[in-house]
Amino acid sequence: MANKQQDYGNESITMLKGPDKVRKRPGVIFGSDGLDGCEHSVFEVISNSIDEARSGFGNKIIVTKYNDNTIEVEDFGRGCPVDYNNSEERYNWELVYCELYAGGKYDDSSDMYEYSLGLNGLGLCATQFSSEFMDVEIIRDGYKYNLHFEKGENVGGLKKEKTSKKQTGTKTRWKPDLDVFTDIAVRDEYFRDVLKRQAVVNPNLLFIYRCQNETGGFDETEFIYENGISDYVNEIANGENLTSVQNWSAERKGRDRDDKPEYKVKMEFALTFSNKINKIEYYHNSSFLEHGGSPERAVKQAFVSQIDAYLKQNNKYLKNEKKITFDDVSDCLILVSSSFSTQTSYENQTKKAITNKFIYEAMTEFLKHQLEIYFIENPDEALKISEQVMVNKRSRENAEKTRLNLKKKLAGTIDLSNMVKKFVDCRTKDVSRRELYIVEGDSALGAVKLARNAEFQAVIPIRGKILNCLKADFNKIFKNDIITDIIKVLGCGVEVSSKANKDISLFNIENLKWNKIIICTDADVDGYQIRTLILTMLFRLTPTLIENGYVYIAESPLFEITSKNKTYFAYNEKEKSDILKIIGENKFTIQRSKGLGENEPEMMSLTTMNPETRRLIKVSPDDVEATASVFDMLLGDNLQGRKDHIAQFGSDYLDMADIS
Repeated sequence: MANKQQDYGNESITMLKGPDKVRKRPGVIFGSDGLDGCEHSVFEVISNSIDEARSGFGNKIIVTKYNDNTIEVEDFGRGCPVDYNNSEERYNWELVYCELYAGGKYDDSSDMYEYSLGLNGLGLCATQFSSEFMDVEIIRDGYKYNLHFEKGENVGGLKKEKTSKKQTGTKTRWKPDLDVFTDIAVRDEYFRDVLKRQAVVNPNLLFIYRCQNETGGFDETEFIYENGISDYVNEIANGENLTSVQNWSAERKGRDRDDKPEYKVKMEFALTFSNKINKIEYYHNSSFLEHGGSPERAVKQAFVSQIDAYLKQNNKYLKNEKKITFDDVSDCLILVSSSFSTQTSYENQTKKAITNKFIYEAMTEFLKHQLEIYFIENPDEALKISEQVMVNKRSRENAEKTRLNLKKKLAGTIDLSNMVKKFVDCRTKDVSRRELYIVEGDSALGAVKLARNAEFQAVIPIRGKILNCLKADFNKIFKNDIITDIIKVLGCGVEVSSKANKDISLFNIENLKWNKIIICTDADVDGYQIRTLILTMLFRLTPTLIENGYVYIAESPLFEITSKNKTYFAYNEKEKSDILKIIGENKFTIQRSKGLGENEPEMMSLTTMNPETRRLIKVSPDDVEATASVFDMLLGDNLQGRKDHIAQFGSDYLDMADIS
């Protein structure tokens, strides 16, 4: 090993100061430096307004999103104290907006914020530090206060003037900084989802969402639930419930450990059962617990225990039949849990799961007791629940048994990342967002991997020419590694229909792991052939995917035209001509499209991967039989039909031919 200069000394240790604590390490506070982190920074401001309203000050919160990605949150509480603090010998605005771990929620003797969404004193300051600018207007005590910040630093100090306005409150307007986050275009869906969820767990608190439209005006949406989670459960059930909606609530005191202080827990559950709809959501201190934690563990333990006890007492199990699982219960359960505690242990600052031992124990005991009483007082509903749970259980077990009997290549539990060679999965488990790109070869795999959004875009490469499934028998098809790998990744099985086994179907659309299946090949003859072969495979083995609109073709540009440091992409000859007309007399260079593997990631993202700019062709034939005849003509044994097609249409493709 070559000698290196020893440069790690006492002066090598440094400390981040002021805004840099957040600006240089946003992931520590917000969970990431991407859009998720930016969205969490927004929620920190909203949560402060929610805490104020929950304490009894204000019944309305207005959130506005502007077209330039500026955000405004206005509440009608008491107004944040920002004047001089004699105890701390500093202005409160410095503590609230410029100091981490400072705020009004550290006083354990006060009941004002005992059930608060934010207790760490990080939110407002962290969001301010991570903003391009932030403007704050506060009205309280007969005064109007104004503050202005730029990139984490105050500009102009505190401005204070008398006001005749009687309505108090805090209005915060800011723009997340692209120097801190990689993306600041907070989605409209994010605001609607967050505000709806907060309305659910904060009864009678009105949330108004204002989204600036293209004309400069604002589209408004209101969210309010008079009866909180009970109204929400009724909304989810939409009249499809098997049982009445139950609402159970309680308050408990306890501690997580003998040497830890005692704290209070308020819990509320709204639930019903349905054989058509299922949904379970957990909230704590108004924060949506995406990953559950203690409430989720309690619900699983209590419901399985009590329903299992009921089944045993009423002889609903067959001899030697296995015990139910929570999956059997959750398949027919609609439940929303909303809890509050004076002390909360979150997994991290993003508050997506809580870990309190006492909350788990208190909820488990309470739910077991309530379920026992509910079953006794409502025998008809208890019977419906038990019967539906057993239907779910036996259906699950039959499905598992069937899967075990299928060919190993097509079924069974598989770890896709390990079992399918060179398959690259995405992070999200939300099937409504997941996209699978089927690409041509390893070089294209490398380019697409770099250009994709790893959150929701997965990639599987095709190694060489895929088997022509139109002419091959099933034995040959299912011995082909490329095909079986694709089927594994799709997850939905195959629709095998032949004279020998016309009644056998392994296909289940509910097991499909993707919202979009995108065929992405080079814009050349070989690419078109591979594309057609993949479509043929899908048509023969999983025609429902085509009929239901899951299959797409990613268009790639034929020409890259550069003029005056501006690049245009043309997907056909007409677009090329139109672009050249726009360029006019200016100098330009035109380049025939390269293969996918030679494209730069930025270009690939722009033209092929980014949902905002890409072009996708949905494969949705009006007549499957007609499609079959086309495939047969192109790839089957109909030699004369293929000759006739070439004679009629071959000239249309001469420009694409590589003839030299």
